[in-house]
Amino acid sequence: MADKADVEARLLDEIADICGDDIVREKRDVDLFEEGLLDSMGAIELLVAIEEDFGVSIAPTAVPRDEMNTVDKICAQVLKRL
Repeated sequence: MADKADVEARLLDEIADICGDDIVREKRDVDLFEEGLLDSMGAIELLVAIEEDFGVSIAPTAVPRDEMNTVDKICAQVLKRL
């Protein structure tokens, strides 16, 4: 299994890139959708990146948005599927 810190660091890079804001590195519990950092297209882009980078497939309908709306929740979803 991948190292948790390594997975989180790679995910943070991807999320910051897709959101276009490094604030996600400091505020890992901020709601990315409410803050306008992530929209539905960005969410799909993130899911595709997660599948490409980690081999983890998360269907958009498989996880409620409120379980993938913060950096910490996204990390938890990926880690439990690795």
